[in-house]
Amino acid sequence: MTISQTEMAKLEALDHPELMEFVERYIDLMEPESLFVCTDSEEDYQYIRKRAIEEGEERQLSDFPLHTVHFDNYHDQARDKKNTAILTDGEEIPFINTKDRKEGLEEIQSLMKGIMRDREMIVAFFSLGPRNSPFSILGLQITDSPYVAHSEHILYRTAYEEFKGMERPRFFRFVHSEGELDERRTSKNLDKRRIYIDLKNETVYTVNTQYGGNTIGLKKPAFRLTIRKATDEGWLSEHMFLMGVNGPDGRVSYFTGAFPSMCGKTSTCMVPGERLVGDDLSFIRNIGGEARAVNVENGIFGIIHGINQVEDPTICRVLNSPAEVIFSNILVNDGMPYWSGKPGLPLDVGENHGGEWYPKKKDKEGNEIPPSHKNARFTVRLSAFDSLDRDAIDAENGVPLKGMIFGGRAAHTWPPVCEAFGWEHGVIMKGASLESETTAATLGKEGVMKFNPMAILDFMSVPIGRYIGNYLEFGKKMDNPPRIFAVNYFLRDDRGNFLNHKSDKAVWLKWIELRAHGDVGAIETPIGHIPIYDDLKQLFKEVLGREYSKEDYEKQFTINVPELLDKIGRVEEAYLGMDVPEELFSQMEEEKERLKEAMNFYGERISPFSLGSL
Repeated sequence: MTISQTEMAKLEALDHPELMEFVERYIDLMEPESLFVCTDSEEDYQYIRKRAIEEGEERQLSDFPLHTVHFDNYHDQARDKKNTAILTDGEEIPFINTKDRKEGLEEIQSLMKGIMRDREMIVAFFSLGPRNSPFSILGLQITDSPYVAHSEHILYRTAYEEFKGMERPRFFRFVHSEGELDERRTSKNLDKRRIYIDLKNETVYTVNTQYGGNTIGLKKPAFRLTIRKATDEGWLSEHMFLMGVNGPDGRVSYFTGAFPSMCGKTSTCMVPGERLVGDDLSFIRNIGGEARAVNVENGIFGIIHGINQVEDPTICRVLNSPAEVIFSNILVNDGMPYWSGKPGLPLDVGENHGGEWYPKKKDKEGNEIPPSHKNARFTVRLSAFDSLDRDAIDAENGVPLKGMIFGGRAAHTWPPVCEAFGWEHGVIMKGASLESETTAATLGKEGVMKFNPMAILDFMSVPIGRYIGNYLEFGKKMDNPPRIFAVNYFLRDDRGNFLNHKSDKAVWLKWIELRAHGDVGAIETPIGHIPIYDDLKQLFKEVLGREYSKEDYEKQFTINVPELLDKIGRVEEAYLGMDVPEELFSQMEEEKERLKEAMNFYGERISPFSLGSL
């Protein structure tokens, strides 16, 4: 391959020998036909977008000029946990696939040998977090997929100029090839799909896949690197949205929130009337004795399944606007995008991730193919959202963090909203004890109750005990650490009916904001503080214009002691045999004792009306 003088000049202008050596090493290994180096210019960005359409990895839709659709291989629709591994020098990490570093590097480089022949290598530069900030981490992406490069330009801040002025040589590296493509321009050799994270050299290698959760290097692949870095350095890299909740008299309070996939994370940070900062990943640092947070990203790679005008008006406005959007694995009919939840379904014909589609069509295994995949996605810039907090998104020192919210999917344990007794109790009993049902965002069975501390287990790159220990120490270094709350939108009655409406989260957020400032009282329960009925009644009226009955309140906030004791038992069992902070088991033991004592006095089902308010 001969590198054009124009592209070589772009690399040489960086004056970065280590970076140049790295790029040249993978040019020699992957043998691309040509090279394109992305600067921060609009011209270079438009070139990438145009290439994605020309190569058939994206197709133009007819509703708006900047709307495109991308299809992944039918069996490449989610994160591949089986073939994702952390490369280590003998270190084992509970719950996470690890692989011998030497063996993994040999395998991945063998798979990458000559893989870009007849293709163009794209080299691009990005920043995790705001540019030129104490939070920012720079990343270099190598890929042969213009779809991946296009997605990253929407999701992250470009940083070619930051690399040019960089004084320190340290940066994250991401090397990806989609491999051989089939007639639909999707990755073909899925049996050789690999996602390997080399912690030592802070490099991620990905081959034979296009699905964004595997291939967008700065997203979940980089997350493993930042978790390790944060734990080593004493800050937090979290699977959390970042939002501002509007309080009384113009007050704005910022919160992060960790929810496993399909548990309401994105819809929470987009509640109408509140302030969006980010929907997925946050960095949190102690700056001047105060917890401050930034959104790692500049866009959203969101699940589109079920998005509808009634429950998700903020997202729907963007998806039905001229803003640039990449839809993936939805249904296309006559050039128009459709997904589960959008008016117009069901249709009789279309094209989706399985090719030509019609009702009741089945795959080779006999499974009925839905019109739009449950893990279908949309990729869009945050700037497209009217609710974006434009002052907060690029704040150099982040925003002051008033609280953290942990949410899961549980039918009979947590009430809709509950405040922890303090930092240690919140970290252990709300964050480190998080459970949720599995969803379509990962390959495998759905509907299985799984332990998922801080909604981060799939991405862990350090032993869980070290991670939790760092969390506890982070809070101890502040006089007033963020308050910790837990929410659960999926409570059910004995018939399986949901006890919450999806819109109720707007009320829970307002109560959290007021409680974080001590503006409302609470009822003390064995598991934390819950709202007083009269406060919620007023909020339901003010926020949603609805009456809120005592009957609904009692059903939602009754403490189900047996189920909560069973939950603690499951979590304790998950941690048995691991090197974890002593506070973990002591907090669980204390909560068990509170629950048992209350059960002896009140019975197995404790009405909130039986307990006194603070």
